[in-house]
Amino acid sequence: MKRLSLSILSLFLILVSFSVTAQTSAGTKKTVPTYLDESIDFEVRAQAIVKLMTLKEKVEQMREYAPAIPRLGIPTYFWWNETLHGVARSKDTVTVFPQAIAMAACFDRQAMKVMGDICATEARAIYNQSFLDGDRGAQYKGLTFWTPNINIFRDPRWGRGQETYGEDPYLTGQLGVAIVKGLEGDNPRYLKTSACAKHFAVHSGPESTRHTFDVDVSDADLWNTYLPAFRDLVVDGKVSSVMCAYNRFRGKPCCANQHLMVDVLRNMWGFKGYVTSDCGAVTDFWHTHKTYKDAEHSAVAAVNATTDLECGSFWSKNWTFNSLTKAVKDSLIDEKELDIAVGRLMLTRMRLGMFDKKENVPYSAIPYSILNAPEHAAHALKMAHESMVLLKNNGLLPLNKNLKNIAVVGPNADAEATLLGNYNGIPKQIVTVLDGITEKLGDSSKVIYAQGVNFVELLEGESLQDAVAKVQDADVVVFVGGINSKYEGEQGDTGNIPGFFEGDRTSIMLPKVQTDMMKALSAAGKKVIFVNMSGSAMGMPWEVENADAILQAWYGGQSAGTAIADILFGDYNPSGKLPVTFYKNDQDLPDFSDYKMENRTYRYFKGEPQYAFGYGLSYTTYKCSNLQIVKTHGMNVRVEVTVENTGKKSGDEVVELYISAADKDMNPAIRSLKGFQRVHLAVGEKKILSFDLNTMDWAAIADDGQAQKPRGTYSISIGGSQPNDAIFNGVTETYDFE
Repeated sequence: MKRLSLSILSLFLILVSFSVTAQTSAGTKKTVPTYLDESIDFEVRAQAIVKLMTLKEKVEQMREYAPAIPRLGIPTYFWWNETLHGVARSKDTVTVFPQAIAMAACFDRQAMKVMGDICATEARAIYNQSFLDGDRGAQYKGLTFWTPNINIFRDPRWGRGQETYGEDPYLTGQLGVAIVKGLEGDNPRYLKTSACAKHFAVHSGPESTRHTFDVDVSDADLWNTYLPAFRDLVVDGKVSSVMCAYNRFRGKPCCANQHLMVDVLRNMWGFKGYVTSDCGAVTDFWHTHKTYKDAEHSAVAAVNATTDLECGSFWSKNWTFNSLTKAVKDSLIDEKELDIAVGRLMLTRMRLGMFDKKENVPYSAIPYSILNAPEHAAHALKMAHESMVLLKNNGLLPLNKNLKNIAVVGPNADAEATLLGNYNGIPKQIVTVLDGITEKLGDSSKVIYAQGVNFVELLEGESLQDAVAKVQDADVVVFVGGINSKYEGEQGDTGNIPGFFEGDRTSIMLPKVQTDMMKALSAAGKKVIFVNMSGSAMGMPWEVENADAILQAWYGGQSAGTAIADILFGDYNPSGKLPVTFYKNDQDLPDFSDYKMENRTYRYFKGEPQYAFGYGLSYTTYKCSNLQIVKTHGMNVRVEVTVENTGKKSGDEVVELYISAADKDMNPAIRSLKGFQRVHLAVGEKKILSFDLNTMDWAAIADDGQAQKPRGTYSISIGGSQPNDAIFNGVTETYDFE
């Protein structure tokens, strides 16, 4: 029956490929090409338009820059667009949210979904205006976005870790699905924009070897760490696109890897969308990996692995996919394989409404004036508030607004660029920490500013004591340090500065000159609050022991300064939680190039962290109690817990649920996050929260990618941190399977 159905569909496609007859309002008949007939399914229309293309035209459509085909009414289109935390690189002023790693610290699915929706709204506004301006086909003004980056942040030295949602597969999958839903919308017919799960798969540095390295991890690590988030976005999130990675996996480049791309992505998970290569990845086959002898064989291998689109021609003057024309003529590949690839690309464009009348596509009416809307800016501030993680507070915070003198010091105190992270857009307005504190205090206090030091060295012609002298009248010093995207980022974004190399960090330690500056301030009798900005975990042993307070502020986006000032002075109760482990020093870390998960991340790290995954302080106290576990059906269990604000200030608590198996053959992880909820509680308020656990939550995924049937005893812990943390305010119970 399956073969018969496919044959009937193929015959139908041939019959309707050229045209259909439609009735006009005047009663006369008008011929409409099938691919423009809005009454026909997108899949049929996509196949119909492909059948009208020449071989050369098909090949040209399989590149990031797809030229127009005037005779078919197909406009030029640039597939490569970015919206990691706001529409990026378009040169339009847009809303810029906190960097991805900062948004992960919010532990807030709904806020992430709203953020994605705002990005899609502003993207549609830019896209619609580009048509009015006659700028069709311009790069970074399109609707296919290569976001989110859901690679696991397995090592804090990886410069692009800031683009991810942290080290945990569950958190990454949950937040990734949320942004996909926001970006793609809920219209039953049209995509608002197209999201992309990247980089598939087993990819997280080093940046300097990303075009050459080969990874061979165990099946246990593959299925339980590197693939779960991709599975979540493909199966649960219905993401419309996937980007394959630069590196090799078990000897084969990811974009030509039959196991990853065909066996897992297409067959096991049923992915129907389009796959794009990372930019330059197909050229890597023959240029750097040396796994194929030339461009022609490389292109064939990629298409045979269902890579539909090539991004980038960095190593040569031409796209490697250009050689597909010759490959077809040389009988290295059947043209029908190209039809399938181009069909998936055309289907995506049709789902975006590019071949339908504007009045029939609801998103076509979004005006350019919606950019930087007040409600968008408000959400950027909300996410900045939620993202900040209070790591230490000896009672100094929140500060009194009646301070006579306050000093704001450090390389990030007034650094606008730092707040934008990477893959960023251009905000209409940006608030630095100096701006935020100055605005907060007005004329009531004197705000003294001194940069003090650069990121990794003294200011030219100045000493530490010069900086201390400038702030000698301050009652409190807010030292705003850390790093920025000059020091961590994508390959080539950074120089070879000591402690950093080609985008990655060679040490997780805070640059020594900054610690020396804080030591000098402390020695002068100053109370020191350390505000750290970074996209990754920072080793800061002196600060942990000696600073009066530490706030992890990440790269907080356009409203970072306002959010930081609100927290420092108590107008917002800090509620962020760490999405990564903060290790004590470099000695805690395995070799950067080793992809084994042993002794990595909170799930497997056997040492004592500086600050644990899920950690974060508040200005109030919370308590979780009365944990109830009820089996619903099969292996499914509902867990309920009561959470109460037991302190003296209202605020948000992130309630975290962890599972640990007694039988480590069932799940070797020390513990694994399997649920979280952000909840607002007034003073004295209680709420009952419920969590649903299913078969995939209990046991490790087997080597064939299937869920194991759980057995034995499991511990379920619920609280505002991991159960072994000193600040754990929750409860732990056991649950037995037969």
